[in-house]
Amino acid sequence: MLADTPAVATIAVKNLQAARRFYEGSLGLKPGGGEQQPGVMSYDSGQSRVLVYESQFAGTNKATAATWIVGDQIESIVKTLKGKGVAFEHYDMPGLTLQGDVHVGGDNMKAAWCKDPDGNILAFVGG
Repeated sequence: MLADTPAVATIAVKNLQAARRFYEGSLGLKPGGGEQQPGVMSYDSGQSRVLVYESQFAGTNKATAATWIVGDQIESIVKTLKGKGVAFEHYDMPGLTLQGDVHVGGDNMKAAWCKDPDGNILAFVGG
C-alpha cells in the first residue's frame, strides 16, 4: 500500500530559528519546495524531505530521528561537520569500534551520530 509513496523525516524542535541555523548552516540543507507554514520548515535532502516543526515535546526521543545514507563520504562529512562545531556522540555498541568519531563494523559498515540543538539524534551511515 505505501511501498511507492515517499516518507518524510519529521523532527520536533523547540526553537525554529536555532534549528534553522543548525539544519541550514551546519548540515547545509536548503529550504524545500512547497508552501512554508508558521512553525514549520521543510528541507530537501536528496530525493527525500526533512520536516522540522516547533513542538513542546522536542528532544524527548531517545532514538535516532533521521538517518542520511552517505556512502564513502562519511569521514569527510564528519570532518566538515566537526569543523562547523557539531559534536558527535560515541556509543558502546557490540561489534563496532570507534575510529575518531566514526563507528566501524563488519562489511565496512560505518556510522556516526550527532544531536541537533534540541537533542534529536541524527545518524550518518556509510561504508
